[in-house]
Amino acid sequence: MLSQLAIRDIVLIDKLVLNFREGLSVLTGETGAGKSILLDAFALALGGRGDGRLVRHGEGHGAVTAVFDVPLDHPARALAAEAEIDTEGDLILRRVQMADGRTRAFVNDQAVGVQVLRAIGAALVEIHGQHDDRALADPTTHRAILDAFGGLQGPLVQVGEAAKRVKGARSALSEHRARVEAAAKESDFLRHAVAELETLAPEPGEETTLAERRTVMQQSEKVARELNEAIEASGGPIVSHLSSALRKLERRAAQLPALVEPCVAALDTALTALDEAHTILDVALREAEFDPRELERVEERLFALRAASRKYQVPVDDLAALRARYAADVAAIDAGEEALGGLEATLAAAEAAYAKAAAKLTEGRKRAAKALDAAVKVELPPLKLERARFITEIATDPDSRDPSGYDRVEFWAQTNPGTRPGPMIKVASGGELSRFMLALKVVLADKGSAPTLIFDEIDTGVGGAVADAIGARLGRLSTRVQVVAVTHAPQVAARAETHFLIAKDPVKGSDRVATRVASLEAPARREEIARMLAGATVTDEARAAAARLLQAADVSP
Repeated sequence: MLSQLAIRDIVLIDKLVLNFREGLSVLTGETGAGKSILLDAFALALGGRGDGRLVRHGEGHGAVTAVFDVPLDHPARALAAEAEIDTEGDLILRRVQMADGRTRAFVNDQAVGVQVLRAIGAALVEIHGQHDDRALADPTTHRAILDAFGGLQGPLVQVGEAAKRVKGARSALSEHRARVEAAAKESDFLRHAVAELETLAPEPGEETTLAERRTVMQQSEKVARELNEAIEASGGPIVSHLSSALRKLERRAAQLPALVEPCVAALDTALTALDEAHTILDVALREAEFDPRELERVEERLFALRAASRKYQVPVDDLAALRARYAADVAAIDAGEEALGGLEATLAAAEAAYAKAAAKLTEGRKRAAKALDAAVKVELPPLKLERARFITEIATDPDSRDPSGYDRVEFWAQTNPGTRPGPMIKVASGGELSRFMLALKVVLADKGSAPTLIFDEIDTGVGGAVADAIGARLGRLSTRVQVVAVTHAPQVAARAETHFLIAKDPVKGSDRVATRVASLEAPARREEIARMLAGATVTDEARAAAARLLQAADVSP
């Protein structure tokens, strides 16, 4: 419920704080005192459209703050949590209106977008007036109202889930059909490509391995030539010459040992080193040897892979995946009809399930419509609509697959016997529309209504018994939700638990006026109701009539 409304520097309001209680609260006052200003300010806090002209003249900005005390499981808290707003304690909605037209929105002192503020505000408050017919203008709203009244949330969820399955099955069928059709257009190319790629049998990483092997063999060919030259240089004549020189010196060693023996040792070492070098070179040469035919095979394979890469315009490493994809497309062509048949059967089953769930929901709506029409009918005679009929019109389109079913629901009215029924928004006058709306709200009060309902002068143009009936219904409604009514009807004001008087008073020391609001207790309240009865001059008879109204409403004067 709304527990407090604070307004600062909005039009004629400089500073105002109203504390609300449960039950029925009324706001009364002379025409032009500022009741509309107060509601405009409240609508601003709920996410209504901003306007720089709302800011009080001479001020840079104005602000409106609305404090709500709602249960922890209320949908408004869930909306706030989705927006990552701390929802501990009260929900505090605040809107700052700049004189230049800009606005800022806050929930629990956290800056939010106006859309978030509007969504949370709509879950907390509904504002209804004689000319505020939005709730009765949108057939989508009518369907939601009927579903809430009939307790059809379970069947509605089932239809929504069935609609999702239909959508998924239809999407799967459409995608598969498109794939088969596209693949069929390229059937010859695909079959040729699959055969060619299967013959080639490319493997991921094969190009790199072949290129490395080819490089090794090409380099080995060059190295082998150099090794041969080294072998020839390290053997043959030089070894024979050194061996001959060594034998000659060995024969002379006995003659001059000190001179010859070091030379013999050096030559012997050189011959040993040459022999070792020859052995190492020979081993290296054998390792460098390769079969030229292998190089040819490697190059042919590498060139074939790269040619396929260019032909199919994919990297060599992706040829294997391409082959698999083309093979899958060929398989889809070959098995397409069978697969399409299965998907078509799945879609048909999903549509049949949807139709069954939607038909069940339609039957529930028809039962709920009869009950709603009967319940509203009971409320109409006291509201001076005894000759009128409220009709819940349901039009069914079996071809629809809407997540909410295939019913279009619209509230119709017949205001007089013999006239043609039609959409309520077109048939009912402004006063009739507001009374139809009140009757609906009374019937639907415990069916998902917002915790706070605002009624703006819905009693305009009526009096006597009708005004009393409106007051009685607002009072009955306030036992289940919080009701705030702006009224000119004393019969309505007399039934309130809380009574606010709105007045426009001069500001001391200034030539301007400001809107003030006072909470009335018993004597002042009787006086205000007497004023509403008598007009400018309050008589004793009016005061006595006011006391009787308060007594009839079980409120002490």
